[in-house]
Amino acid sequence: MKKSRAKISVVLATFNEEKNIGVCLESIRQLADEIVVVDGSSTDRTREIAKSYGAHVIKVKNYPIFHINKQRALESATSEWILQLDADERVTKELADEILKVVNMSNDEIEAYQKQLENRALFLRHQQILTERDGTIGAKDGEYAAFFLPRLNYFLGGYLRHGGTYPDGVIRLVKRGKAHFPAKSVHEQIVVDGKVGWLGNDLLHLDSPNFKRYLERNSRYVDLIRDEMKQEKVGKNFLQFVNYFLVKPFGWFFLTQFRHKGILDGYRGVVFSFFSALRFPRAYWRYIKES
Repeated sequence: MKKSRAKISVVLATFNEEKNIGVCLESIRQLADEIVVVDGSSTDRTREIAKSYGAHVIKVKNYPIFHINKQRALESATSEWILQLDADERVTKELADEILKVVNMSNDEIEAYQKQLENRALFLRHQQILTERDGTIGAKDGEYAAFFLPRLNYFLGGYLRHGGTYPDGVIRLVKRGKAHFPAKSVHEQIVVDGKVGWLGNDLLHLDSPNFKRYLERNSRYVDLIRDEMKQEKVGKNFLQFVNYFLVKPFGWFFLTQFRHKGILDGYRGVVFSFFSALRFPRAYWRYIKES
């Protein structure tokens, strides 16, 4: 008897994404057997547009830790495999074809496929960095339960490929019931019960189509860092001032520009590294101003 194709749910957590949600859902139209959108009470047309694509829309509160709604979306999916996306991401045809191919492989076939990935060495180096930051990701043995997707980030009219911005691996394809968000921190890694592999085709991330959008998102990110400083009770003293205003930003800029070759991305790479480095003094300044 011929084995039936594995079904795929595409899930999103959204808030005021009417400019992105339609294009995102259009990119997975031929891939998804089910679409679930958990919306944090948007005040624009996000829910209306999602419903026009046949999505099951769940309206909830917009929590500061967005992973709460992402976890709700995972729990609401019914297919064997779940592709979790952000509204500003796009799935290319090549990536969609690869997803359909991999979810229908046996575990042995997936193992062999991993060894054939063109950028395997780069992906594994990146995964090691994430492991050092977040702790063990997934299991060493058993069946594959999740996959990293390499992500290309769009910034000021082009995609960034250097400065530590690529492959920007994100675990987005998971087996239902085998992954969850602890939903305790904005920076946490999804927890996977099983082995984690990689796909080879890029997920496109259009988070900063213009500089205004980038600054808005960057400012929200700075606020989150400030809030973490409050929780960790970072010292408000001269040494910490020097650390956040000099050591961290200069160290980050030179690391991303020269060691990670961000300069090869041209002016986009320089601007990205500069404003990325500024998150340290900006967050610390907001933190000490509240005392």
